[in-house]
Amino acid sequence: MKILVINAGSSSMKFTLFSMANDTVLAKGQFERLGTEKPNMIYKRADGFKFEGVIPVKDHVEAVREICAKLVDPQHGVIKSLSEISAIGHRVLLGGEKITRPVKVDDGVKEIIREYIPLGPLHNPANLAGIEACEAAMPGVPNVAVFDTQFHQTMPPEAYLYAIPYEFYKKYGIRKYGYHGTSHHYVTLATARFLGKKPEDVTLITCHLGNGCSMAAIKNGKVIDTSMGLTPLEGLMMGTRSGDLDPAAVIRLIDLGFSTKEVDTILNKKSGLYGVGGIGSGDMRDNINAAAAGNEQAELALKMFARRVIKYIGSYYVLLGGADAVVFTGGVGEYSVPMRKRIMSGITALGIELDDKRNEACFGTEGIISTDDSKFKAIVMPTNEELMIAMSTVDTLGLKK
Repeated sequence: MKILVINAGSSSMKFTLFSMANDTVLAKGQFERLGTEKPNMIYKRADGFKFEGVIPVKDHVEAVREICAKLVDPQHGVIKSLSEISAIGHRVLLGGEKITRPVKVDDGVKEIIREYIPLGPLHNPANLAGIEACEAAMPGVPNVAVFDTQFHQTMPPEAYLYAIPYEFYKKYGIRKYGYHGTSHHYVTLATARFLGKKPEDVTLITCHLGNGCSMAAIKNGKVIDTSMGLTPLEGLMMGTRSGDLDPAAVIRLIDLGFSTKEVDTILNKKSGLYGVGGIGSGDMRDNINAAAAGNEQAELALKMFARRVIKYIGSYYVLLGGADAVVFTGGVGEYSVPMRKRIMSGITALGIELDDKRNEACFGTEGIISTDDSKFKAIVMPTNEELMIAMSTVDTLGLKK
């Protein structure tokens, strides 16, 4: 059985074709700069073959057609016919409270995706465009929507409600939804397996740290709290996002003459490591290098980043009543040895210590980085959101591997 996974953005489209017999990648790649004069396609096979070049497609529909053509290409493809693809799984940002599990796409599902466009104006329209492009290119092949928010929908009301008039929740759906759900879900399952336990028997603090960052408190395999909120802006300091701040800061910026659109751009694209570090980059590696070279502002950005992760770990540890492990994942979580060390040095009061040699050895690979005598474990666990979407697609449709 083969499952195609699509992650469509406003100007991009990522794809991965899985063989579900052994959960392996046959081919993957992406289109970049869709809608421009020079859309770029990257196509990689599992055996190392790579194609990259400009292909003049004008929209998501034509991008999907090119992806299909590459997959069945007699010389460079990995399947003989598109009929080998059993289903297509799509990453979709937001389904609100109306969709809380992966679902087979029909007109009703697409209408709900449209309904939540105001809360996900960049992602939901693109996700929907990806779905409709696949429907056009591969008619009859079932599409499954897997939502970023769904894993977090086990939060109790005291976790997801804001302390604003209750009517705003009832009338407008203003509440915490949480994001990066497929990553937190995959890491929960993978960590449970790593620990030799069932998912319902693990209590974890999962830290998805990348350009976008979020954390989740997982009790008995289910989310009881998460850091991102109504949108992915709330929570941790990120590559370019501010994370938590006093709402009055937004009001103050508007009073100073900034438009709501300008404030949105400031908080989502000009803040975080990028805004504080002052080196023109929100990349963790660039800021670490700048700080090592003596840049005090970059050092400040790193201290702020680590401090906020530490605060969430501490609060979630208390909320959970202890934990089996704190889990690091995402580009920073999996690869940034120095940032993991900074974070770990701030949570020793919880009875956990970093093993420096283990930390250095875990570079994009799973492993324990805490000492053997720690009260609970610190684990690095690479995420695989695409595989999680493929697995959810198989389960949703009741397919057999």
